[in-house]
Amino acid sequence: MKKFITLISLVLFIACKNDPQQASIVVPEPKIINEFGFTLNNYKVINDTIKSGEIFSDILLKNHIEYAKILEIVNTVRDTFNVRTMKAGKPYTILAKKDSTEQAQVFIYQHSQVNYTVIDFRDSIPVAHNKSKPIRTEIKTASGVITSNLSNAMDEQGLNLYLAYDLSDIYAWTIDFFRLQKNDKFKIIYEQHYINDTIPVGIGKIKGAYFEHVGKPFYAFKFTTDSIKNISDYYDFEANNLRRQFLKAPLEFKRITSRFNLNRRIAFYGNRVRPHKGTDFAGPVGTPIMSTANGTVIESQYKGGNGNYVKVKHNGTYTTQYLHMSKRAVKVGQYVKQGDVIGYVGMTGNTSGPHVCYRFWKNGVQVDPLKEKLPTSEPLKTALKPAYFKHIEPLKKILDSLKYPKITEKPSTEQEELNT
Repeated sequence: MKKFITLISLVLFIACKNDPQQASIVVPEPKIINEFGFTLNNYKVINDTIKSGEIFSDILLKNHIEYAKILEIVNTVRDTFNVRTMKAGKPYTILAKKDSTEQAQVFIYQHSQVNYTVIDFRDSIPVAHNKSKPIRTEIKTASGVITSNLSNAMDEQGLNLYLAYDLSDIYAWTIDFFRLQKNDKFKIIYEQHYINDTIPVGIGKIKGAYFEHVGKPFYAFKFTTDSIKNISDYYDFEANNLRRQFLKAPLEFKRITSRFNLNRRIAFYGNRVRPHKGTDFAGPVGTPIMSTANGTVIESQYKGGNGNYVKVKHNGTYTTQYLHMSKRAVKVGQYVKQGDVIGYVGMTGNTSGPHVCYRFWKNGVQVDPLKEKLPTSEPLKTALKPAYFKHIEPLKKILDSLKYPKITEKPSTEQEELNT
């Protein structure tokens, strides 16, 4: 047998020597795959998702971890990760031994595309770490023309809908997004985040924007005024702060169904004239209601025709109230910031449809918030203006150079019939 093997080896040697191509063949090394801080080549990798009703112990038991060890893992890592918070549908990865036991060594739970928790029980004492995947940020640009509303214009360009929310927040006191006009236009410079270089995982900040509303131009540029405290805001082309003390509406992208009107006839009360000292913003039940400014909650209760409501005192001059909530999210004495969710749209109290009745007091008198000239936020300090103008110069050039997409008008129903 040994002579036979030797003979075969000799034949192969001579063949390789006589055939240079054969002799140069090199078996490629396997590609090294690194993820979650581990070299996956060293393990049997099991990728799966949490099933409905499935718990942590179920997963580890079927991956050859004894129940006593599972209990030790759960108790040891609970301050970092509570296994009871795992949700059905979330992906997880098991790193197991590459031997006959195929016993789990590491459990990785993915909270999102970016954030994950590693539970490592290779050693005698289990450890857990909350980690994030490296994110690459790319600066991108976009533009659009309004044909119906901002959300549709974003969608037509294949843009993330959150850009519409961010843009409406930036211009909350400059442009009335409830009254956008056809052919209004926008341009934006924004951050797009990626993991693994190519997988988009959301947008970052809008660095610069241009909005043309009813033929009037509105620039907006993000500028950091305090790098140590990471304080930044949006300013226009002349360094005026775009934000004011109050948001114009407690809901995002919802329509006004009834304005402040002291002579309004109300069907609910037999079409009699009853002053309507609020502004009604319609929205589906459960839509988050935001505080329009910083302040302290002075009332949070259910009362008669108001239904569930919250009242916020902002300072010695201004107070706001939010009626007909399905559910309240804050308590009396709680401090809230502008944009914080304080409740949800409902139909409690005297109302014929889901909406929030937004009421506004100035010096103890209810007024129409849409007609009030409210104070602006803190202006940009004079000492910072040279740096600001230098900062926005290249951003403005980019915005000014962006072209708008061509809009193809859809034919009317009558024209479609003529074409057929």
